[in-house]
Amino acid sequence: MALRRFDLEAGGETFAFNAETEPTIEFWLGKYPADKKRSAVIPLLWLAQKDNGGWLSEPAMRTVADRLEMPYIRVYEVATFYTMFRLQPVGKNHVQLCGTTPCMLRGANDLKKVCEKRIGKKMAVTDDGRLSWEEVECLGACVNAPMVQINDYYYEDLTPETLDEILSKLAGGVAVEPGNFVDRLNSAPEGGATTLKEGGLYDGSRNGVAGLPNLPEATNGDKPEAEAKGEPARSKPTNVDREETSKAAVEKADDELELEGERPEAADIDAEESDDLKKIKGIGPKIETQLNELGVHRFAQIAAWSDDNVKWVDGYLSFRGRIQREEWISQAKTLASEDKS
Repeated sequence: MALRRFDLEAGGETFAFNAETEPTIEFWLGKYPADKKRSAVIPLLWLAQKDNGGWLSEPAMRTVADRLEMPYIRVYEVATFYTMFRLQPVGKNHVQLCGTTPCMLRGANDLKKVCEKRIGKKMAVTDDGRLSWEEVECLGACVNAPMVQINDYYYEDLTPETLDEILSKLAGGVAVEPGNFVDRLNSAPEGGATTLKEGGLYDGSRNGVAGLPNLPEATNGDKPEAEAKGEPARSKPTNVDREETSKAAVEKADDELELEGERPEAADIDAEESDDLKKIKGIGPKIETQLNELGVHRFAQIAAWSDDNVKWVDGYLSFRGRIQREEWISQAKTLASEDKS
């Protein structure tokens, strides 16, 4: 790491914390025993930097040392070691540009050229004092690369054009809302979700669940019945609603799904007459239950599925081709013929 030196000329002779900062200082000091209060050196240096226009002057570091009863050199050691502490003046809007590998691969070098053109060399401050910049190591937002941090906020998914526009507005005294600068939510795919978009995955209708589990039924206005009687509300196990799902509710949910293909014909038979579908490699207890709810109980039913039936069930169970890969139909034909013999 390059040698980091204080700017002894720009810092003035004195420093004092803002009155509004004092409660926060007391909060941090209260976290440690009186004889261990020097443990608060990093948060107090951070607060001093904020109160000093975004950088640490030598008087600011001495003030922190005095508050914590530490030798000045010990505070200097901390301040010069951690690069989040800046040792020379910065602009009102200080840009930290991530240049680590993910951001570099996504165009950080082009953003760097924008900063050099708009502001100047690293750690230079514009004449009006509004802008400065530096290159930093990973800021932990790799999925939104390339990005910058301006003061306390992240500006992500940038292009040279969007960064230039941001700097132009900040230079003119116009605030810029932080966040993503493409059509995405946080780290979701650009343009919106591409998978798991069916509403039935989240409202319970996919499995015929009428409501969220573990919620007592509301009566007497908005109060649960047990609560209205002065008793503690008791919730059912999560799987109870699923076990009590009616066939009609399942069919209603199926009708609301827009699936390709054709739903297989259901067989209305008693449970004891069902084949053990788990004999088909790839079908476990959960999938067997789902197939039974669809009216699929026999090997012969699966053996008779058409391509459209396979496509529908594959979509219904979100299998992505699993039925073909595991050869359910050929397995079912073999098992069905064994039953006949």
